[in-house]
Amino acid sequence: MTKSYFNQIKHPNRPTKNVTYYQAIDWNQIEDQLDKETWEKLTSQFWLDTRIPVSNDLADWRQLSETERDVVNKAFVGLTLLDTLQSEEGANVMRDDIRTQQEEAILNNILFMESVHAKSYSTIFISLNDRHQIDEIFDWGNTNDQLQYKAKVINQIYQTGNPLQKKIASVFLETFLFYSGFFTPLWYLGNAKLENVAEVIKLIIRDESVHGTYLGYKFQLAYHELDQEAQYETMMWMYQLLEDLMANEVTFAEAIYDPVGWSDEVKVFMRYNANKALQNLGFPPYYEDGTAENVNPIVMNGLSTDTTNHDFFSQVGSGYLMGQVEAMSDDDYQF
Repeated sequence: MTKSYFNQIKHPNRPTKNVTYYQAIDWNQIEDQLDKETWEKLTSQFWLDTRIPVSNDLADWRQLSETERDVVNKAFVGLTLLDTLQSEEGANVMRDDIRTQQEEAILNNILFMESVHAKSYSTIFISLNDRHQIDEIFDWGNTNDQLQYKAKVINQIYQTGNPLQKKIASVFLETFLFYSGFFTPLWYLGNAKLENVAEVIKLIIRDESVHGTYLGYKFQLAYHELDQEAQYETMMWMYQLLEDLMANEVTFAEAIYDPVGWSDEVKVFMRYNANKALQNLGFPPYYEDGTAENVNPIVMNGLSTDTTNHDFFSQVGSGYLMGQVEAMSDDDYQF
């Protein structure tokens, strides 16, 4: 049963309160200021895929070779599967371990937006491919060994891991595993192609950067409450998971990107984002070449979470506009 605020729930940061049956959430009593700030940031970023004219990229799509289209489709079906996992399991499994009522509200927001992300890829697929091609690419994703392996590893942790392990797995997925797929649209964006597709991806990246940072912060709060031995065991478990996921991700990236010669650059990008995931969790970089300077500058420039100046919501009134969100900086990963 999901943790609810029933009779005499003991909050981590304040005395036990008597509650007759169910405790109402009070946003005027904030135990953790980052809960309030994260809620405001996520709600200001709300968007829907249906407001982005992805079909305007058809001319660019038709100019790509069959090999390039295959790369895009395989990258996106991989992203679809991981976002499906996050929308169905990722936030749900963390409800039992919340520290505040506001945290559960934020998990609800994350859960919904992960569903928006997963649906967005279908919007891209249907805008650029015919039904037969879409069926083929989903069949590929649902049976690809590397893609299914990383989904299995993450989900097994979600189902059987302890609270800290679940957060590590989620941050690795949000801040590391997605990025082998994100490389493709960011590269095309830097080459002035598939700009509306890339706009969808940048909006997703904007959300994921907040999800990973927030869950990493919650991990750090709990991690620093452990004794030294438990911290060491958690850290060693984390690095073993990272190496396992990276080995699988390298094979996955090679299978997708070798045909277009991008594999080496993608792997550097993956290591850069693995270091960012560790930074979210409060640990130093692990991969020496995983720095911004080593990432393809075209892709690095596209990684900014600023979006272009589309008025997505003009059809429903000028008051319902996309919130402006700044790009994440290194300081945002420090708590």
